[in-house]
Amino acid sequence: MSQAAEHSGGGTVEYIQHHLTNWCVGNCDPVTHKAAGFWALHLDTIFFSFALAALIVFVSMRLGGKLNPGVPSGFQNFVESILEFVGQQVKDTFPGHNPLIAPIALTIFVWVFLCNFMDLIPVDLIPWLASALGIHYLKVVPTTDLNMTLAMSLTVFGLILFYNIKIKGLAGYLKVFLFHPFGKFLIPVNIVMTLIEELAKPLSLALRLFGNLFAGELVFLLIALIGGTMAVGAGALFWFPLQVVLDLGWLIFHLLVITLQAFIFMVLTIVYLGMAHVDEH
Repeated sequence: MSQAAEHSGGGTVEYIQHHLTNWCVGNCDPVTHKAAGFWALHLDTIFFSFALAALIVFVSMRLGGKLNPGVPSGFQNFVESILEFVGQQVKDTFPGHNPLIAPIALTIFVWVFLCNFMDLIPVDLIPWLASALGIHYLKVVPTTDLNMTLAMSLTVFGLILFYNIKIKGLAGYLKVFLFHPFGKFLIPVNIVMTLIEELAKPLSLALRLFGNLFAGELVFLLIALIGGTMAVGAGALFWFPLQVVLDLGWLIFHLLVITLQAFIFMVLTIVYLGMAHVDEH
């Protein structure tokens, strides 16, 4: 809210654009501070995504050293419920057995959820702290960066290609492009259709997650502007309570959204990898 008030004189567009600009280094535009070429890094996305991954590793190691099968703690019960939930999804969705699928699914679900959860932190809090350190642009939600969601989806796509070739063989995988879905008499059409189908997998994973989280963050920014640009003088008696109510309502709803998006990303990954393990298309 503090930064919203500061930007009220410059307009809502500047405030929103400021919050939607990454901390970019390398080949970045000096005016817009956006990537101007391939060799540009979004340090905030890299930092927060790796920090959350490190948090998962740290908590897992601490919990692993304190496991108590006889009298489990409340947190251990919570973690075990997540493990059982993910394991059940793999059993219900994935054909056959692959010891890597459940760990991959669990990692995706927890990591994506934590990245999404950053969207529930007040939009001005961490950027305000960063500005005190001389960092003027900062996005704290890694999954609102299309580069992040594309990187995750392309990693999944790489696994899909690997298992397709491993299970079907290179010749068998190429047959999918040649003879699916219309048979041997429409091979050119089959190639185009199957290519679109395969490319749609990583694109749908990336764009769905990015779009939902980007829209959610934008709503939080608009709610913050209610207190920043409208709550002036006596008007604060009306606008500030309205902001609190809207913020709380959207936070509760968005908690469901971030969980659902992590779940969808995990389930689709399991489904796509399951399709790659089926010898017949």
